Amino acid sequence: MKQIIAELIESALKNLIENGTLPADVQPKIMVENTRDKSHGDYASNIAMTLAKAAKSNPRQLAEKLVEALPESDNLKRTEIAGPGFINFFISGASTGNLVKTILTEKEAYGRNNDGAGRKVQVEFVSANPTGPLHIGHGRGAAVGDCLCRLMDANGWDVTREFYYNDAGQQINNLAFSVQARCKGLTPEDPSWPADGYRGDYIVELAESFMRGDTVKSEDQSFTGTKDAEDLEAIRHFAVAYLRHEQDLDLQAFGVDFDVFFLESSLYTEGKVEAAVQKLIENGYTYEDDGALWLRTTDFGDDKDRVMRKKDGGYTYFVPDVAYHLNKWQRGFDTVINEQGADHHSTITRVRAGLQALKADIPKGWPDYVLHQMVTVMKGGEEVKISKRAGSYVTLRDLIEEVGRDATRYFLAARKSDSHLTFDIDLARSESADNPVYYIQYAHARVCSIFRKLKENNLSWDEATGIEALDSLELESEKNLVINLGRYPEVVKNAANAREPHQIANYLKDLAAEFHTYYNSEKTLVEDADLRNARLTLAVAVRHVLANGLDLLGVSAPEQM
Repeated sequence: MKQIIAELIESALKNLIENGTLPADVQPKIMVENTRDKSHGDYASNIAMTLAKAAKSNPRQLAEKLVEALPESDNLKRTEIAGPGFINFFISGASTGNLVKTILTEKEAYGRNNDGAGRKVQVEFVSANPTGPLHIGHGRGAAVGDCLCRLMDANGWDVTREFYYNDAGQQINNLAFSVQARCKGLTPEDPSWPADGYRGDYIVELAESFMRGDTVKSEDQSFTGTKDAEDLEAIRHFAVAYLRHEQDLDLQAFGVDFDVFFLESSLYTEGKVEAAVQKLIENGYTYEDDGALWLRTTDFGDDKDRVMRKKDGGYTYFVPDVAYHLNKWQRGFDTVINEQGADHHSTITRVRAGLQALKADIPKGWPDYVLHQMVTVMKGGEEVKISKRAGSYVTLRDLIEEVGRDATRYFLAARKSDSHLTFDIDLARSESADNPVYYIQYAHARVCSIFRKLKENNLSWDEATGIEALDSLELESEKNLVINLGRYPEVVKNAANAREPHQIANYLKDLAAEFHTYYNSEKTLVEDADLRNARLTLAVAVRHVLANGLDLLGVSAPEQM
């Protein structure tokens, strides 16, 4: 409806330009908003106030001319001018029928658009190093990242899901030493246990698997244990493959897939890091001081220059990130979204500075970042901090086993990413209106139950008749439901543009609340066939939109609960 009203206003403006009321070079930005008070209409626009100066007119007088110039539309019942020049629009019963017919025709496609026009977007998320099971922070990244992919896809983008991880470095060395110690029968209590070794039960399982000579396969690699506790290099490769396989199992249980797995080590073996550093040197953005190589990140807005190569010859952690993102650009991704933990905040400025210093025609502010804050897990009113299997943290698998995939995904994606999240296990398991995912799913199941009762009572529903009879729905609650259904495509578009999946969760919660209120106050299976058909048709439209929105969150839409 907003788009329809905007097109009507655009047509009226064209008429005013042609008759000289507005100058020909005016460039109006048409805004149509939902009204808070429905006595002031269903939608409103401030277009007359924004153009009054250009028209050299009083805003209210310009509003009157705009209303007079509006083309006739069966979608509008009437318009009113309010205050200093707001134009309020009241939608008609015909608009209700048109919208619901669109939803029932498009079904799963309702709310999708071609905003991205097939352009390539890469979303990098999770990107956990293979040193242990995925923790709850990785889970939040997986939920938000996967929802972003679904949103971008719904807006017409060609989406690539990418998982980047470090298969070398000190953390992997610590992992290998820990597994080797277990292979030799040592425990964390032994004096010779590695100082920074990993202590979870999964290290025991990993060592036993290696000593059995198992072959482990992940999405991107495989390795067979050599059964030799002295073969540290084999242990290292086996451990990485084993834990990548474990991560794959976690992600499969979470309903998350990836198109690309990218190894940090490949940036070194293929010379990409050295090539990027050399290019930065050639471009004059580096200098040496106190035995280290520095990048002039202050030339690009950083608060101080940053060390690239340390005295010992090793690169600081942001340097391979620069090389990696140059690789992303060279692969043709004009949009890249990195979903990462808030601890990556400090790297954003220096990575972007490094990309600008490469002079590779990469836009300023590229790539986009979506950072998520920490998650606190509560159960029985107390914080849950550890998992026996992981040894020191709550794993993603722990949560899925406790509350199921749907609740885990919803709770991790339903709050704005940059806000701290408290995950209440007891709430997520409850079957009550206080549990938002249950509340939304129950609204979908309720619609399905209506149709089971319809069949049990030997009553019928005719979709075509129902659409024609929609103008007979006169209750305010029915009108509000229709308006909310009409908002869905805009919410999908805005959530993708803002990189905020929680907007979908909030919308679904509001829609479910409106439907539950309507269901509890009004009988659907009434004797009047026209009214019954109209209410059933409206309920089907609600079901489609709830299912579509839940799918964007990776949450199921059950027919029975």
